[in-house]
Amino acid sequence: MAITDKVYLKNHRQIVSQLDTSIPKGAFKGATMEVLYSGDGLSKLDDATRDRLLDFATDFLDCEDPDDLYTGYPERQFIRYLLELRAEGLGPDAIVDVMTDDYMLYAYPGDVLSFLDQAVRRLEAVESLAAVEGDTEMEQRAAEARRALSA
Repeated sequence: MAITDKVYLKNHRQIVSQLDTSIPKGAFKGATMEVLYSGDGLSKLDDATRDRLLDFATDFLDCEDPDDLYTGYPERQFIRYLLELRAEGLGPDAIVDVMTDDYMLYAYPGDVLSFLDQAVRRLEAVESLAAVEGDTEMEQRAAEARRALSA
């Protein structure tokens, strides 16, 4: 299961109540993304909630082609965001705190830790495969990325 399947809207019940519509709790579920992308009803939300959800929509759902919304673009952008937070030295608990502050999203720190561990293992595999293929540039890039996530 992808990390984006384990990312949820904080205060989901309050948001649903204010929007007066039902949306899934998962931030990357189709119906949730559609509401946030279209902006339908967001004016009903309190200012702080609306601002954070609009930031989420701008940072992760703002695709050049609207069809990209359903091709994994938002999920890839969010994964890049998580990896950048880790590269800044944040641990799983701090990453959850930052994504909650930035976008009113939450995940369990254990899920974030598992995601980061899987990312390190994948980079180790890329590094090994690049070494076997003799691609020293890719091997070095994978090693640098792995070290940034492991630090």
